[in-house]
Amino acid sequence: MTEQPQSTASSGWRSWITAGRVLIIGLVGVIIVLGLILIITAVEEADKAAEGRERVDALANSDDDCVECHRNTTPGIVQQYGFSTMAAANVACVDCHEVDSNYAGAVEHEGTYVLASPTTAMCETCHQKEVREFYASRHSIPAYVAMVGLEGISEDMLARYEAIPEAAVKPNEMRNSLHAIEGPAVTRFACESCHNIGKPAEDGSIGQCQKCHLRHEFSLEQVRKPETCNACHIGPDHPQWEIYVESPHGIAYHTGGEYWNWDAEAGTLTVEDFPAPTCAICHMSGFGATGTTHDIGDRLTWYLFQPISERRPSWQDNLVRMQNVCLECHNTNFIEGFYADFDDLVGAINNWVEVSDEMIAPLKEQGLMSPEPFDEPIDFVYFELWHHWGRTAKFGASMQGPDYTQWHGAYEMLKELEELEELVNGKLSGEIPAVSPRVVNDGVASPPPLEEAPEEAEAPASE
Repeated sequence: MTEQPQSTASSGWRSWITAGRVLIIGLVGVIIVLGLILIITAVEEADKAAEGRERVDALANSDDDCVECHRNTTPGIVQQYGFSTMAAANVACVDCHEVDSNYAGAVEHEGTYVLASPTTAMCETCHQKEVREFYASRHSIPAYVAMVGLEGISEDMLARYEAIPEAAVKPNEMRNSLHAIEGPAVTRFACESCHNIGKPAEDGSIGQCQKCHLRHEFSLEQVRKPETCNACHIGPDHPQWEIYVESPHGIAYHTGGEYWNWDAEAGTLTVEDFPAPTCAICHMSGFGATGTTHDIGDRLTWYLFQPISERRPSWQDNLVRMQNVCLECHNTNFIEGFYADFDDLVGAINNWVEVSDEMIAPLKEQGLMSPEPFDEPIDFVYFELWHHWGRTAKFGASMQGPDYTQWHGAYEMLKELEELEELVNGKLSGEIPAVSPRVVNDGVASPPPLEEAPEEAEAPASE
């Protein structure tokens, strides 16, 4: 059989296919090369950034007595402080720790007297503005009062508390009874770990700066990263960390935060340094037209932690300061619409808490609820409804965390309302008997006296 010659059309198509394959292979090669170039460039930029942030040990050649001694006893502290900006500024150990022999809380140490943990009064020597703003914040004495109440607070401390705008609507004066019920063996590692950020010190100053500014490096990067706030703002009653992680802002941080300018000078931050906000950017950092503050309520419009949220004093001014931060990335229409929608949500959550109050009112009127807190199931259901789920719904909405607004918030509130109604009806009908009040901690339900020296005083300057 004679082989038939290929048609011109068939040959042409094959040539086009071959050329197309070559072109595709060439394009793939170009894409790979460009990708490699981008990766190399990114690595080089990261290396440059790392070089620019190279840590310098300011104590490397120090012959300071404290430094030389603690290099042997607590070398980690010396290493941390050596890399701090304070060490670079020639702030010596004695500047923060050494006090007169009659100073409140002073302990004898190596021929002198020191504070094992410097108080806010010591920090105020250099940081007057920051301490003044901190004193006006919820992180100050209101945080402590929210745990222990006003019992044991001196007249001077009470005057300071009442002068704080945060205390204007008296949101903190009722002690959280769980602190007394659980007792110091538990609360030492629980409530106090966070709420002592506002604990009065023996020298009359208030608060513990080291709760946020971890000793001894006092790193700007550390205090600006949201993991620092995660130490306390986590869990069912105030899950700001979890909400942030699922929010658009948190996603931006977790997928690109390694390129942000964490060591930028305070008061100079822009979107070039932080393309998306962290906790500090929204609530504390100088950003856009809003200045730096250590008053974490300075930009908030609601008392979201309350059972039924009320507006904060001067909330309109606070709103302007927060929205100035938002305006660095978002337009006015988005911001105003978001705030209006959020205000509606706060109203809805408030209404559900009011319904729970109306449910239990007949029980209180008829003496069918024990006057003691947390000694029968209905106490826990009512408490969790507002303290866990109501607050979570509000926090979730304010920070754009839909799962926490819905399933860890609104849904749980509706569920608790049903359970609460069942318990109320059971008590009104007599199906659920009254309980006898119980005594906890041998009847002792008071916070430890403030004049007691802190336990760490036994090991001065060794943390």
